[in-house]
Amino acid sequence: MLNKIWVAFILVGFVAAVAQLLQGDLDIFTRVLTGLFDTAKTGFDISIGLVGIMSLWLGIMKIGERGGLIELFSRVVAPFFRRVFPDIPVGHPASGSIVMNASANMLGLDNAATPLGLKAMRELQEINPQKDTASNPMIMFLVLNTAGITLIPTTVIAIRQSIAIKQGLVGFNAADIFLPTLLGTFVSFCAGLIAVAIWQRINLFCKPVLAFFGGFAALMAGLYFWLSGMSSEQMAQMIGLLGSGIIFTIIVLFVGVAAWRGIDVYESFVDGAKEGFGVAIQIIPYLIAMLVAISVFRTTGCMDYVIAGIRSVVLALGMNDDFVPALPVGLMKTLSGSGARGLMVDVMTTYGVDSFQGKLAAIIQGSTETTFYVLAVYFGSVGITKTRYAVAAGLIADAVGLVGAILIAYAFYH
Repeated sequence: MLNKIWVAFILVGFVAAVAQLLQGDLDIFTRVLTGLFDTAKTGFDISIGLVGIMSLWLGIMKIGERGGLIELFSRVVAPFFRRVFPDIPVGHPASGSIVMNASANMLGLDNAATPLGLKAMRELQEINPQKDTASNPMIMFLVLNTAGITLIPTTVIAIRQSIAIKQGLVGFNAADIFLPTLLGTFVSFCAGLIAVAIWQRINLFCKPVLAFFGGFAALMAGLYFWLSGMSSEQMAQMIGLLGSGIIFTIIVLFVGVAAWRGIDVYESFVDGAKEGFGVAIQIIPYLIAMLVAISVFRTTGCMDYVIAGIRSVVLALGMNDDFVPALPVGLMKTLSGSGARGLMVDVMTTYGVDSFQGKLAAIIQGSTETTFYVLAVYFGSVGITKTRYAVAAGLIADAVGLVGAILIAYAFYH
């Protein structure tokens, strides 16, 4: 599937470029080539930049694994994961890595989530009978990762606050999109879980899964009532304290328990950290391949054509098209996180950070994920070339999440 998408991006982009050349745009191929070179460099820089953080987190995870805490995490969530990941053996360390990855994603800690997710993929590959083909647990993990619940969209809140200051808004609450974003990610997560469960014939109507959703709903309500009365500055401070405090507490807990059990903590960290460089280097070709295809599709204006077509359909159906200016953020987010961030800033700058379009763009940015990026990086890290239905399930979650974000924005702000 990734092969077909990659070829389509390149060929469609070329056709669009030729059409623009025939219309007199003599610089189109220069822009395309510049975009290719820039994105290739970006892919390399991202991969090399991962070496340090990968080494750190793989070292910490090795300490937690040898200290027994990863196994303890697995046992705590065993009832839920036995239902959602029935093919993972009981007590396998992959369950713990998946939990840690999900926790980091929920707190918006992308730098922590990525190495933990790559660690989980390597562990899932160990129990994968066909090393070039995505297994059922891999697909479930990646779809839930791309549709993952985000409790706190820290980056989006910070960007909104910065733009609001430039636009002269006094007393602006940049965190007012907190609850809509939370609900948007929950919709996307449910869609991804249900889609994969149907494909894999997993029964979700059981006590562990229902208890998880009930507990999460209670957690969302508690977080909302705790943070809703704070100013944006207070909320940002508490969010930062919560995220960094939890992560550092986990590190201290891993080190302390391992030392108490007589484990050579330093040696364990070094053994785990050695894996970081190899994983980061292995990602480079897969990441560059996806980024250059996205660059061609974006630089040749194909995304603009798609949006114009959608607007025409929306207007022909007699629907309100207020959401259309923010739609490129959702479509681009599937392809490129940085590209979507740039589009979000453009919408906020053009329409105003406090406008409906600006708020919707922020909600979409905070509640959707870079599906193709995640699939390329995670599958590439373990050499998976046959992705089966992973792309389709991920796109279903993205589409439902995008529609959900639009409907939620209309309910809250329109």
